Amino acid sequence: MSTTGSAHPAPTGSSLDPLAALRSDGGPATDVFLTGTVFLDIVFTGLDHAPVRGTETWARGMGSSPGGVANMATALRRLGLRTALAAAFGDDMYGDYCWDALSDSEGIDLTPSHRAKGWHSPVTVSMAYEGERTMVSHGHEAPRPCVSVAARPRSRACVTSLAPGRVGDWVRQAHAEGSLIFADTGWDETGAWDPDTLADLSLCHAFLPNATEAMHYTRTDSPEAAVAALAELVPVAVVTKGPKGAVAIDGTTGEQADVPGLRVEALDPTGAGDVFMAGFTTGTLAGWPLADRLAFANLTAALSVQHFGGSLSAPGWSEVAAWWQYARRIGGQSPEVMRRYSFLDDLLPGGRGEWPLLRATPTIGFRS
Repeated sequence: MSTTGSAHPAPTGSSLDPLAALRSDGGPATDVFLTGTVFLDIVFTGLDHAPVRGTETWARGMGSSPGGVANMATALRRLGLRTALAAAFGDDMYGDYCWDALSDSEGIDLTPSHRAKGWHSPVTVSMAYEGERTMVSHGHEAPRPCVSVAARPRSRACVTSLAPGRVGDWVRQAHAEGSLIFADTGWDETGAWDPDTLADLSLCHAFLPNATEAMHYTRTDSPEAAVAALAELVPVAVVTKGPKGAVAIDGTTGEQADVPGLRVEALDPTGAGDVFMAGFTTGTLAGWPLADRLAFANLTAALSVQHFGGSLSAPGWSEVAAWWQYARRIGGQSPEVMRRYSFLDDLLPGGRGEWPLLRATPTIGFRS
């Protein structure tokens, strides 16, 4: 087991670097920095209905993988972005597994992270059924200091979550250094949906809430009205609509776009929002048109829900290429979809390549 993260991560299962044209000796060595809590996720799928009190329910499928902030970190790295993560890891077996999976297998830079002695890893059990999920989590606050944001590397972008009083000084410092801040927000369990939560949007380049969150915060009645209101507060406003796609306004370019989602058979929606943000962040840093960014984010999210778990369900370029090749050769997609994704012709390598990705497995490891 590794005990230190690598500042120069090993390559992952992708040979495509979407930011190759931007790289220079004087540029940041890190593309995206993020911080948060890493969970061990245990996901049950194939449930016919929600668990019923007083009964035993058997699931037809099960997978285990790193979760929480690991979902987005893995999704970013699998798309070729050099990703650094600051998080606390327990010194138990779950912590060993999550550390090794993210550092050694995925190539995420864990230099800003640390092992917390005597602290057990947070755990989430997720049950997927009827296209939705129910989660039960357990964990304790990590010992201080919980993350080493002081070791934050200079990066092209950072990802954070907006909440009153929770945007750290590191976000302000990163913004001052020129990093693009991409933000989302969590569900407000109080039901107040205080607009002051959005006060720190002035630090952000892009804000990507889901439709319900966006409409609550803006006091509007449609995703389209919500994104228009948010566009007054942040340069790039994106409102996700789940399987229906996403709508966005980019005030820096004057572009507006509303791109429908792709119809797929969803196995587990865990982490789909994180994968969407990773896809949109990739396209933004690479300088793609707004509609292409939304389409790519929709595609990566759609590919992710066809696998178990959050982090290890994230697609790499091999799966994007395989989907596009299948769509072109076999069909099954509408002419509108084919036109919408034609930008992939110039983006993808000529062949799919042999780039296998790790997937969630029923257990975190077998004894040899």
